[in-house]
Parts: sequence; structure tokens; C-alpha cells
Amino acid sequence: MNLNIVCIPGDGIGPEIVAEARKVLDQVALKYGHNISYKDILMGGASIDACGEPLTDDAIATAKAADAVLMGSI
Repeated sequence: MNLNIVCIPGDGIGPEIVAEARKVLDQVALKYGHNISYKDILMGGASIDACGEPLTDDAIATAKAADAVLMGSI
């Protein structure tokens, strides 16, 4: 099975949480023969700093097109 997962690390402790969650997902995928493709998008303060708004329309479209969204703390 091929999975497309969008990750929203956010800010604060979110990036650390998402990094560890990805390690768990990678091990599950390895055990069951799945392939996971990750794409990071910005939200919250990180998005405000980079794009001037907390969540862009492009980020929303990317998340909606994914099989799942893994969101860290904002």
C-alpha cells in the first residue's frame, strides 16, 4: 500500500513530536510492507513567518489531497 501523508510540524514542540511519530509510522510501514511518502506544510507561527498567514490555501489543498494528515502542536 502506498500512503501519502501530509505532516504539519507546527511550532513549539510540534516538530519534535512529528519527527518521532514519523519514525513510528516508518517502522509500521516496514513491518507490513507499506510505502509512505511525506510532505511537510506550514501552519501557525511558522506559516505566518514564511507566508504572512497562519494557513495558506495551498496548504489546505495539499492536506485535502493527502491520505492522512499528521499534525503536531501549534
